[in-house]
Amino acid sequence: MKSLTAELVDLIRSKPVADEDLIAASHFVLDTVACVIGGQTAAPGRILLEWFEDAGRDAGRDAFLASGLAHILEIDDLHRDSVTHPGSVVIPPAWHLARRRGTSGRAFLTAVLHGYEAVTRVGMAVGPAHYRVWHNTSTCGPFGAAMAAATLLELDHEQTIWALGSAGTQSCGLWQFLPDGAMSKHLHTARAAEAGFMAASLAAHGFTGAEHILEGPQGFFRALCPDPIPDALLGEPHAPWQLRRTSMKPWPCCRHTHPAIDAALEVHDTLGDRHPVSVEVETYQAAIDVCDRASPQTPYGAKFSLQHCVNVALADGRVEFDSFDAARRDRLAPASEMTTLTATPEFNAAYPGRWGAAVSVKLPSGEVINAVRKDCKGDPESPLSPQEITEKAQMIIHHGNHQADSADLIEQILGLPQAPKTPPFPLEKTAAET
Repeated sequence: MKSLTAELVDLIRSKPVADEDLIAASHFVLDTVACVIGGQTAAPGRILLEWFEDAGRDAGRDAFLASGLAHILEIDDLHRDSVTHPGSVVIPPAWHLARRRGTSGRAFLTAVLHGYEAVTRVGMAVGPAHYRVWHNTSTCGPFGAAMAAATLLELDHEQTIWALGSAGTQSCGLWQFLPDGAMSKHLHTARAAEAGFMAASLAAHGFTGAEHILEGPQGFFRALCPDPIPDALLGEPHAPWQLRRTSMKPWPCCRHTHPAIDAALEVHDTLGDRHPVSVEVETYQAAIDVCDRASPQTPYGAKFSLQHCVNVALADGRVEFDSFDAARRDRLAPASEMTTLTATPEFNAAYPGRWGAAVSVKLPSGEVINAVRKDCKGDPESPLSPQEITEKAQMIIHHGNHQADSADLIEQILGLPQAPKTPPFPLEKTAAET
């Protein structure tokens, strides 16, 4: 009987790749690369860049640096069913490896599709209890990075199984960074990418990995997953690529806040100059578990605060990079304190397949204004248009002070399906190819 890992490899490598899949993959590459560039200007990004210069470069560190940067701004992509951010762990190591091997853009994008499929399918199988302690992107990410690298390295079936086995044994990443206000979350994507890259590279040299890493008696599910769903790993094998089911974030904060932000923006348009006396947010329990933070003390805490994010949207009619600074937190603190959060059966039942929320505000007159979102902007049901994707990338690249090169870079990435070779990664001063 085949192992789950062997069956996963078979599933991924048997899926056909259409031109529209490659075009979609290029959009996610653009989104992720913009996040990498933008992340350089944040405090954790500057630290990562300083560390990179001190530590010296190699292929694994290139992937580590770019994947860590990609997740800093909290505006990278999100796959709902697995609650993972696949782009940040799959695309940077795949790009660096493709560049070194002189791989075509088409082959690089195919590897990206394979990587997304692995990280999200493992993520869908871990079960809901895993997410309460473990950060799914960090624990499942090594599988995605390893699968993408295995495709680019042209590993055979057995070597690919070894790569995924060695990737899985390196799974880690705990949520304790959030209550402690630490920077460790960026290590989650960085280490996942580096671990997957290393696992595949070792497998290419004959280094073996556990074939039953997922379902074995001392494997991933037994160790980290109180309620795994193994059937989800291989379910719907003929469905579209999971990359096509991945959401793009329009706002730079935790995705769990986005349906409520979307609803609050609609309410803002009706409020005018009137000020609520109370705000109520209804959503699903996982959003409250991660983002119930009425008095965030740091910008990062505010990005994980439903109360702050909703009140920014209500007051300002927009959510931007500076929406989480001290001045904005202080101004909105009274409103955040009077905001209540409730998990409802309707939203709980829909999650994780659909991430929804409702926002209701009460005015001094007693009038109540509300808005409901069963999904939110950027989801597959309400996707960003190609123009919006480009505009988002330009905005993030501008934030990272690389606006002068944005047009050429965007054109280059969107042209990857036809590119004969993968170009240098766009961190010229730190992580460019030599």
